[in-house]
Order: sequence, then structure tokens, then C-alpha cells
Amino acid sequence: MIFKFKEPSNKTKEVMSEVAKGNIDTDFEREVEAKINKITNHKFVKLTNSGNASIFLAIASTEGPIIIPDQGGWNGFKQIAHYLNRDIITLKTDYGLINTNYLEDIDEGNLILTSFAGYTAEQDIKAIYDICREKNITLIEDASAGLGDDKNILGNGKYADIIVASTGSPKIINVGNGGFISTDNPDVLEKTKILFQNNQSSNDIDYNQLQSLINKYVDEYINDNDLLDKLEHNANKFIIKMIKLDLVNTIIVLINQMKVSDFKIVGSEVKICQQYPNFKLDGIIDRIDQYDKYLKIIDYKSSDKNLDISL
Repeated sequence: MIFKFKEPSNKTKEVMSEVAKGNIDTDFEREVEAKINKITNHKFVKLTNSGNASIFLAIASTEGPIIIPDQGGWNGFKQIAHYLNRDIITLKTDYGLINTNYLEDIDEGNLILTSFAGYTAEQDIKAIYDICREKNITLIEDASAGLGDDKNILGNGKYADIIVASTGSPKIINVGNGGFISTDNPDVLEKTKILFQNNQSSNDIDYNQLQSLINKYVDEYINDNDLLDKLEHNANKFIIKMIKLDLVNTIIVLINQMKVSDFKIVGSEVKICQQYPNFKLDGIIDRIDQYDKYLKIIDYKSSDKNLDISL
């Protein structure tokens, strides 16, 4: 059986190919945002590099605890809330489906859920939104699987304060990667911007300085490797723009982690080489953090790699 939604449509791939070749000089970003405005009925839209980035922005823009269903959600909800050092309220559900009666005892917070519990059972978004409004709870809907609902309920800004979605495979809107966040509240995106600008590195480098440094080193890499001609294509310009943004946001996340921990970075790119009776261990450790007598070994992953520890 062929599932057509598993990959972008042929028309989408053709357009992406033409953009990559430099044959189309259109501001697709603004055009896409306008279409998302229409789909979600939300006034404000921001494109992101992934669904998780959208969730990060949504949670970071809120205040108070994050309410997460005990079943049927996305594991990233909890992970990102932990990243941002947010209190978590676990909401009891009926096998993933939210029973509004269980919200009666919750008086504050931000509820994040998926349009479908476990991508199979449709949530009663209208009823959930109504009680959230009564209790002043912000409703964040991950509508990756609900966009384009023929009943115009799922992924509809009338029934969600914030909508996030992935546009990667195999989501409803599928361009291979990316995502977005939408809202009627301009403070949502503004608060996120302020959050980033208020963060500083361990050397007291502010947001603008951090951005300038990343621009400098990325541009130097492009020049040193004779890649300037590649930037004649709009698709590559956009990719470089997103890489720079990802680097800024990644550093900010690392800074936030260090702020809420007693661990300190004591080494990076540390070379190791140790001979044991039956094998030799050598390589490079990406990062070492230390607190008192405790060490934390961190390995960064930027691609899918198999780790074989068999001896």
C-alpha cells in the first residue's frame, strides 16, 4: 500500500527543485505565512525549522505551569517543559482523550495537547477550549494531524490560543521538514523574542553580540570553503539563515540549562586514549560538565548514527 502523505507531493517537490536551482525568485516565506493565516484563522504566524521548535516557542512564550495529558501526547511536550525549567501538571485522561471534568480542579497554567490523542482519537477541542477560557488556561494545540479539518474545528484559531504544527513527513502539510506557530496574541511571539534577547552567554555576550559572532563564523566558513556561489540560490540562502538561527537558539538553550544547574562546563572536544586488556578506547568527548565529584559526559548528535559497543 502506498501512503501518499508520507512524502511531499510531486508539485511541491517540483517547486522546491526549481527554487534550489535558482529558477524561481519568490518570497515564499511571506506567501506561506499568508496561507497559514487563512488555514488557522490566526493573525500572526512564524515559520520554524521543526515542530519541536514551534513547541519550544509556544511554551517559552507562556507563564505558569505546563499542563500535559498523561497519555496520547507528544514526548517533546515534557522534554521541552523540562528544558525551560517549567512546572508540569500531569492531566488525567480517558485513554488519551481529555475529559473536561478533569480540568475542574486546575486553576492556572497552559494546556498543550494534540488534535488527536495518539494521532487516532479526535479531541473535543471546542469543549476543551470553552473550559480553558473559563479558567484562564492557555490552550496550545499541536495540530500537525488536524490541519485542514473538513469540520473546521481542529487547527482552527477560534478554538485554540496557540497552534503549533510540524510540516515534515508524514504530516498533513508535508514539505519534508519545518513547522510553524500561529496565534492571535502578538505577545506570544514578542515574549519569545524578548526571552532570547534577555539571555546572555557565560561571558556576558548579549543576544546581538551572540548573533553577530555566529554570523561572523558561519560567513567565514562559507568564504574559506569557496561556497559563496552556492548562495546565489534562494533555497541555500534560506538554509543558511535557518542554520544561523538554530545556532543562536541552541546556544541559548545550553545557557538556560547551565543557569538551572550546579554543573559547570570543564571541557570540550576532549581527546581520550586508554588501552585496556582487551580493547583500546580513544576518541573525542564533545563536552564534560562537573559538579563536585560528579561528571556529566555529553555527546552531541547531528545525524543518525549507529553506536556499536560490542567488544
